[in-house]
Amino acid sequence: MVTSIHSPTLSAVEQRGRASTATAVRFEGVTRRFGEIVALDGLDLTIDVGETVALLGPNGAGKSTAIGLMLGLLTPTSGTVMTLGMTPREAIASGRIGSMLQQTGLPTGARVGELVAFARQLYPHPLGQTTVLERAGLAGLAGRPVENLSGGETQRLRFAIAIAGDPDVVFLDEPTVAMDVETRRAFWADMSRSAADGRTILFATHYLEEADQVADRIIVLDHGRIVADGTGRSIRGRISARTIRFDLTDADPATLARLPGVTEVEVHRQAVRLTSTDADATVRALSRADLPIRDLEVTRADLEAAFLALTSAPDTTKESAR
Repeated sequence: MVTSIHSPTLSAVEQRGRASTATAVRFEGVTRRFGEIVALDGLDLTIDVGETVALLGPNGAGKSTAIGLMLGLLTPTSGTVMTLGMTPREAIASGRIGSMLQQTGLPTGARVGELVAFARQLYPHPLGQTTVLERAGLAGLAGRPVENLSGGETQRLRFAIAIAGDPDVVFLDEPTVAMDVETRRAFWADMSRSAADGRTILFATHYLEEADQVADRIIVLDHGRIVADGTGRSIRGRISARTIRFDLTDADPATLARLPGVTEVEVHRQAVRLTSTDADATVRALSRADLPIRDLEVTRADLEAAFLALTSAPDTTKESAR
């Protein structure tokens, strides 16, 4: 279980200059090409200090390229990228950036506590060793060799390394993969406190429900462009589809698919789920059919449905982004 330790107060943070700029990340007309492939296409983006932002998109949308540019691992083909008012490499060198990347390797033979101690030495104002281990839920694993960690424990070690320097901006790539439910909840509770203290959290995830619950703002990329930017609620509201759920014995999917407005039918035993672009017409047709329906419920489409609607349109102007 992760034990959350409250981060330094904002007054202490401000003494280090954390609030010196209102903008954490800025992209101005950023294009990144890999040969003939356009990974990002004239991207304009501003992320304010203190925001918790989820970056979503299908494989090949340009998420990894965008994060690589923010961290100074890549340079734009054209346009400007700034992190905390500096170039990304200057921001990294200042010790104000932390990152947790999926492809980060960990040296075998090293122990958890040794790696955390090494990471802390790279920063001018690191968190205490005990604080880092406790926030990452690793207090009892300091002496364990890296190769003996489970998948979830390895993720927590990557997180510990990311926060060791007490960064102003934290980039997280699929941070809760392999974590159990309890650890995942405690992890995001700690991230929420970090954001409240003025830190900026940017994370990429495939857990759409997690993005909806945690992020102040969701940015959806597709083919190297932003196709949606706002709260989860505002993004869900961009599509007209509604979800209709009810129980029906011996439901016939073919018959239900012919109802007006229905675009998708799911039947599992007695549970029926319809996606409809005209929920009123669908419900009226169900009523006229005089079916023995129970517990009917109509709701807005969830974030997954909105995500699929926003990113399913083919892009014929260029090759797929990476």
